[in-house]
Order: sequence, then C-alpha cells, then structure tokens
Amino acid sequence: MSKVEGVPSDDGTPVISYARISDDGENDQHGVRDQHKVNRATAKRLGMQVVLELTDNDRSASKAEVVREDFERMVKLLRAGRCPDGTPVEGVVVVADDRLARRAGDYERFVEALTSKDGRVYADERGKKDLYSEDVEGLGLVGVAFSKIESRKIRRRIKRWHRARAEDGKQPGGTRPFGWRKDDRSKLDPAEAPLLAKAVDEVIAGRSLNSIINEWRKLGILTSLGNQWTAISLKLALDNPRICGWRRMGSDLVLDEHGQPVVGLWRPIVSPEKWLAVHAVFEARRGKLVNRNGIAGDLPSDFREHKHLLTGILRCGRTREDGSICGAKLRVTSNRDCVQHIYACPPKTAGGCGGLGRRGDLVDEYITEAVLAKLEERNATAARETTPWLGEAELHRLEGKLGTLKRQWTSSEITDEFFFGTVREIEQSIKELRNEQGRHTVAAARAQATFTGVRQRWLNGDLDTTQKRAYIREALLAVIVLPAGKGRAPFNPDLLIPKWRG
Repeated sequence: MSKVEGVPSDDGTPVISYARISDDGENDQHGVRDQHKVNRATAKRLGMQVVLELTDNDRSASKAEVVREDFERMVKLLRAGRCPDGTPVEGVVVVADDRLARRAGDYERFVEALTSKDGRVYADERGKKDLYSEDVEGLGLVGVAFSKIESRKIRRRIKRWHRARAEDGKQPGGTRPFGWRKDDRSKLDPAEAPLLAKAVDEVIAGRSLNSIINEWRKLGILTSLGNQWTAISLKLALDNPRICGWRRMGSDLVLDEHGQPVVGLWRPIVSPEKWLAVHAVFEARRGKLVNRNGIAGDLPSDFREHKHLLTGILRCGRTREDGSICGAKLRVTSNRDCVQHIYACPPKTAGGCGGLGRRGDLVDEYITEAVLAKLEERNATAARETTPWLGEAELHRLEGKLGTLKRQWTSSEITDEFFFGTVREIEQSIKELRNEQGRHTVAAARAQATFTGVRQRWLNGDLDTTQKRAYIREALLAVIVLPAGKGRAPFNPDLLIPKWRG
C-alpha cells in the first residue's frame, strides 16, 4: 500500500489504483508497477485522481486458499469511504477485470462494497463501467466465471506440460540444485556432488542430519542459494529422487509406460538403491518422534547432537524402598574434584532416585569395547545370513502388470472405470514394495558398515559421536548400572549389565 503524494484534492474524483500479478518471476515487482502506471494514466484521462495505490504482488486471485491482503484492505476502505488518514475514496481503477477478481465471491464482495454508497466510479483501461447497473454487474460475473475456467485450463495445460517434460526425462526448472554445475545442470559439480553422496551413506549408516550440518558449517559449505544448511534443506536435498536420476511429481515417482521410473537426462549422484534406502530412513521418521529409547520406527536414529556417548542408554539399577528398580536414564554431571564427566541418576524431583553415579570415561571405555566385540562376533554370522531381497519378483510382476494396463487403456481395450479403479491399487502396492526394498537396503548397508573395519575407524576418530551411538544402538537396548555401595569404590565392570538386542 502506498499513498500518492503531491496531487491537489480537487483534481478529480479520488480513487484507489489496484494492481495484481499472479507470478512475479523476476521478483522485482515490475509487473504491478506497470499496472499502476497505466492506472494513473487512465484516471487522469477520465477525470479521476489516484489517492492510494494497493498492490497484491505474486498473489493468485483464482485460488481460494490465497489471501490477498490489499484486496481485502480495499474492500474495507470502500465500505468506510475514506483512507486511514481521512482522504475520501470514491472509486477504483484497474487495468482489467481479471486483475481485480477471478472468483465470483470476491467480485460480488467488491461490487457490494463499491455500491454501498451512490455515485462511486469504477474504470479499467477501456473506460468507466457502471456497476450500479444489473446488466453490467451480471456481465462482470460472467467474465469472472470465464476467467476462472480459463485459469483452470491454464493450470491443466501447465501440469500436462510439466508431466510431458518429466516423462521425457527433462529437468525441472527453478533454482540450481545443489550437486550440479551452474552452467550445465546435467553435469555434476566436482565439489558438491561428493558431499551429497557421502551424506547419503552416512544417513543410511545412522548419522543424524544435524551432525552432518554442523560439519558442513565448519567447512563453510552453503546451499546453492548461498544460505546456511538446515535439517529441512538437507533432508529435501537427500530425499529428492533427482540424486539417483529419477523424477517425482507430488508424492509419486514419474513412471514410464512399463511402470518403471523415468530416468532423467542428467548425471545421478547415487544409485537408485541408495536413494531408496535413504528415503526409507526418512519415511520411518515421518510423523514420529524419537521414542524413549531413541529409536524412530524400526531404524535406530538420533535426532539431536549428543556430546556424550551413553546418555539415554544407561539406566539406573538401584533398588527403591518398595523393591522396584529405579530405571531412570542417567544424566551427565561433573564434580569440582573430577576432571572427567560422571553419569548420574537424576534427583527424585526429576523422576530418578539421585542415589547412583559412575565415572563416565571408564564406562564409555568398557561399553565401547563390549559393543565392538559383539559386532565383530556377529560378523561371520551376518556375512553368511545376508540374503537378497525377497520382494524383487513381486515388484517386477506388478510393474509389468501396470505397464500392460496402461497400454490396454491407451488402446481403449479397457474402460476408464476399470483402469482407474485398478491402477491406483497397483501403484500403491509398488510404492510399498519400493519402500520395503529401501528398508532392506538400509539394513544391508548398515550391516556392511558395521562389519567392515568398524574398530579401526572407531579408534582412529573417523566416526563422530552420533555415528558411534548409532552402532551402539544397533547392538544394545540399554545398559543397567548397578549400585557400587557407599563411598567411592573402585570401578567394577561387573556392575554394568548390557541388554543386547536379539
């Protein structure tokens, strides 16, 4: 909203200049500025004076969920008959009716507000219109109806155009995706692409998004728009099938006539199997919080940055007066005469008993060695028992069936009712199988990561705390810490009772 200055109050009928554009692609408001320029010229030609300019830039008038703030403000000012500073308002000038409204309800509200007092004026670039006339108002409503129909046609054409491009494997428009070169978005950026590939492997292996982001921020890595990475932006980048060469429209992959994902005309960063795996990780977390044991769904995942190795894993094993076990999660604390951290049971006011503590460095060392030994013990068994995914044949069968149905429907061999009643169910089954395939890939990838030199990488510092905790949760449900008696007793590993996963 902008007040027009420097025009004498007796220089014509005081009117509002209203401008709107649906898509400001250049983000410079040149479209609405041009409309106001035309409106001022129209007002001068017709003996009007623009006293206020109202603008809804980058706002659709055909979508019910879009709120046009300045349109609503204009309706209120017309009902009041004056601007907030007291300047009279006796009409409106626009470039064309479709800039004003594309929905019948909006047009009717505007007409009611304008004609709430006699003598108001309304004009577009072609001249004045008498909205007090029922015929003119009716023609306006008819114009709005045709405008709405045309808007829907345009949206359908645009949607078909995007789908046709997707089915041809062409790239979507918009901002340059991180990982691909700016001058040729089909070629990989030699610095960015390896970062995404590594991030995919790390998320599959259990590393948190926040851990990766913290590392990238220390290295000064920014998004393609030059912004700091966030958990949401990184998740969107990793969960985009573009990184494996596929396209997605809405929530569904773009499939060819045989039911197979369309392969795009750009270089992929990871394999489809890896993308399905990382997608399965995010799907398991969707709509869920981390449980009390730190697990989301079936996948062990930490969503916070932990400074200490065993927070949330150690449980107090002290017996209460009623004979029950305390079971509270131990917290990290420190004493003035201790150089290392201490795992301690929280006080009664925080849900614990406050009667147990243990040296953190010694507990971390012992549990680390126990976990590494357990993982190495499972190595031989896991290598022997690793089996291929059993849903491969069913997935291929359904993809073939979907392709056959599409060909039969295209050649009018089956009815629309039968096709649309059947295809959605098959597509949903295919989607579920692909998610299952992704989960199997996750399990296999984690097993491979777990049983391939994990001790060496752990001791060499190649794993951060989040990754170490992921391995610990692969092996452990919890560790019960039994009391050591009164006073400071020597560290006794027998008082640590690991609860291993099956």
